[in-house]
Amino acid sequence: MQGDEILAEISRTERIKPTNAAPRPVELIPAVRVNGRFMAAGQQKASVRGVTYGPFAETGSGREFGNKSRVLRDFEQMLSANVNAIRTYTVPPLWLLDAAERSGLRVMVGIPWEQHVTFLDDANQTESILRRVREGVRSCERHPAVLSYAIGNEIPASIVRWHGAYRVERFLRELCDQAREQDPDGLFTYVNYPSTEYLQLPFLDLVCFNVYLEGRGRLADYLARLLNLAGDRPLIMGEIGLDSHRNGELRQARLLEEQLETVFDAGCAGAFVFSWTDEWHRGGCEITDWDFGLTRRDGTPKPSLSAVRNAFGAGRQSGEGTPWPKVSVVVCTYNGNRFLAETLSALAQVDYPDYEVIVVDDGSTDATPAIAGQYDVRLIRTENRGLSSARNTGLRAATGEIVAYIDDDAYPDTEWLKHLAKVFLTSNYAGVGGPNLPPAGDPLVAQCVAHAPGGPIHVLLSDREAEHIPGCNMAFRREQLLAIGGFDPQFRVAGDDVDVCWRVQEQGWKLGFSPTATVFHHRRDSVRAYWKQQLGYGKAEALLERKWPGKYNAVGHLSWGGQVYNARGLTPLWWRRGRIYQGTWGMAPYQRLYQPASTLMGELPLLPEWYLIIAFLATLSLIGVFWKPLLAVIPFLMIAAGLSVLQAAINAVVASTCGVAERKGRNWRALWIGLLLHMLQPLARLCGRLKYGLHPWRRRGVARPAMPRPKTVSLWSELWRSPDEWLRLLQDRMRCEGTPGVAGGDYDCD
Repeated sequence: MQGDEILAEISRTERIKPTNAAPRPVELIPAVRVNGRFMAAGQQKASVRGVTYGPFAETGSGREFGNKSRVLRDFEQMLSANVNAIRTYTVPPLWLLDAAERSGLRVMVGIPWEQHVTFLDDANQTESILRRVREGVRSCERHPAVLSYAIGNEIPASIVRWHGAYRVERFLRELCDQAREQDPDGLFTYVNYPSTEYLQLPFLDLVCFNVYLEGRGRLADYLARLLNLAGDRPLIMGEIGLDSHRNGELRQARLLEEQLETVFDAGCAGAFVFSWTDEWHRGGCEITDWDFGLTRRDGTPKPSLSAVRNAFGAGRQSGEGTPWPKVSVVVCTYNGNRFLAETLSALAQVDYPDYEVIVVDDGSTDATPAIAGQYDVRLIRTENRGLSSARNTGLRAATGEIVAYIDDDAYPDTEWLKHLAKVFLTSNYAGVGGPNLPPAGDPLVAQCVAHAPGGPIHVLLSDREAEHIPGCNMAFRREQLLAIGGFDPQFRVAGDDVDVCWRVQEQGWKLGFSPTATVFHHRRDSVRAYWKQQLGYGKAEALLERKWPGKYNAVGHLSWGGQVYNARGLTPLWWRRGRIYQGTWGMAPYQRLYQPASTLMGELPLLPEWYLIIAFLATLSLIGVFWKPLLAVIPFLMIAAGLSVLQAAINAVVASTCGVAERKGRNWRALWIGLLLHMLQPLARLCGRLKYGLHPWRRRGVARPAMPRPKTVSLWSELWRSPDEWLRLLQDRMRCEGTPGVAGGDYDCD
């Protein structure tokens, strides 16, 4: 539909449409929804290729966006530049939303309010902001052209510091809740920026950041961090751009094309270029000392418009001509007929030029072989020997340079293999993993389990390097995996991924991480299944401790050296939030939240062994019935049990208010299920550990009495060996004798 036709249709609609009309039942563009780290329109993955539009000067009639003819001309020009979305900084009129819908454009609606003043100091002003946000969302009448609502934009770091991060987070939550009441099906975001990166806003549907970094490498590094912080939500760049007034139009064009290529290559869900035109107003005044637009004030295009057209046209098709390595995808299954068809169907739709799928049936007695036979896969059937053995069978049968593993109750994103392969092509990592997210629409118990502790998570040493990658989403270079002997067959159900990661790192190799190499992993959908899973994990921990005693402390606790980003079920301890790096006078451009280093005493209430302390205190209290002095331990018992219940309750509240319950009335049920799961998980792990000998009073080392005296061992060889090789040999010898030896890290002095 051309501009004149759209204008005529809008005019006709405005004449006949009453002010309180319901939204039209027929949508010209499909609704956009969140699908993990990406967005989807209908059945297709959608990426935002947008520009910011406005704010403009108000005309005499009070119209901020000028006349309709100009808007339609701009929309036509945007479409020719492969733009599919605009971002406004004020609430647009309905005629503009109608025009956007008919043009095939979506709109991120910005709702302005006084964010640059101390808005929380005045109750009247706070209520005015809440009312303005409600009215702004309501005025859009749940229009199908609305991509999302931005409930705020760049609250200055000084204002956040004045009020405190927690108060600002709580206010933004209230803003989002009240806005969502006006449009329950809408998507909501807050547009953040690096100076307040530390704000924790898990209630938002989209993560949106304004980032102005000119170097490709610097932008790519920061995007890797933001993608990890985004967790299981899409990351969209709210603003990127360059001022041509100071840098020149040609440099602006080159940089914009480079920035957009970097954004899409990193796996972001999209970006908005700031801005469509040089015409830009603020506070009623035109800003004339910068020119960020793709078009000049008179509407003529700059070279940057052509550059953006090229970048948006390429979109997510980057990587053409890349020498992609062959990948062998291994699916190990045992009685996995419930989700196997979904897994294999999704693997058949993966966008990758050269891969094979190998299904290893580890002695199933259900319909698994028949299901696998319906797909173009290599089916290998064996007797039941456990998960590690099945993984090794797939490894030996693989013909690809890369071997990728996915569970039979998971399915991949269409670009899963491309994101994994990109990391292998640009690094020397021996293995690469990615996130595993719960699918939308799973039963309520499964949603609660996804937010409960003990799930498969990745542990990162940096934004790109991992300490551990979970077995449901991991890939290795085949030659290096064979060099360490594959997987250890003693790990039949769990623990195989932890062991293989440690053995890879023991060789001096490193593990990488791709935050956009996503698989969707179904969680257990019953409390009984969750309990059984955690019992198995407790057994795996006991087996791992026997093989790797140096990784565990005296009470049998494993401490990771890396960091867990946005892990479901891992809420920070309620008595500590962490420290924010703000810089002198709070003026640092990049301000981050740093969690204090974990200590055994600090983390004790979260450990399975805490239940042993509670049981010990309870036993003393019972004995106190016969010997009164022991009744003095009852207050300590109440404190110990109370800490455990309180932490579990806080975790359950966070889970039940962050998307677990989709319909009203289900939050309370989700809260009680979450509380039960958080209480059961440490107990199940403890039972599994105790059953297989992992307890604080276990014997470590050689089980014979010995006096603590120094012992000297002399080693001599005519063959030269490097110092690190000698140290590894010594560590292996100590391990064989039952004495754990711990190698220092990169920053340890001994």
